[in-house]
Amino acid sequence: MNTSLTPPPADGQPSATAPAPSARSLLKQLQQQFPAFRDCLPLAIGIDKQLLAAQPEIDRKLMRAALGIHTGSQRYLRAMEKATVRYNLDGSAGAEVTDVHRKHAKDTLQERFRKEAERKKAERDAAAAEEANRRRQEKLEQLTAKFSRNK
Repeated sequence: MNTSLTPPPADGQPSATAPAPSARSLLKQLQQQFPAFRDCLPLAIGIDKQLLAAQPEIDRKLMRAALGIHTGSQRYLRAMEKATVRYNLDGSAGAEVTDVHRKHAKDTLQERFRKEAERKKAERDAAAAEEANRRRQEKLEQLTAKFSRNK
């Protein structure tokens, strides 16, 4: 896995020895380098600018994708739900977390849990319907065998 933050070679093709970097691999590297990512702390508004200042070679699209994965994670949203302070890259305290942002995190988590519960219920309902159909078919086969004229 390539953990380099450097962009691909000038010809646009990734090198033959290293696969193209992914957002997840970049996120892992950010978690190793920065306390705010490692400890899943609420990130300061504008953390992308801090990242670019600290590592100007970082690919912006990749960085935004990694930030999206991180800030959309259940662990991060749970931290945001209860947080009062945001943190900079180095782990130092930054601005306050607003009630609006805490509510957004809570609402996002509730919506995910609701969708997951609906998905599981649909799976259970489908399994129950499949079992009922199997039993019905079995019963029909038993009746057919019982009343068949070919005895």
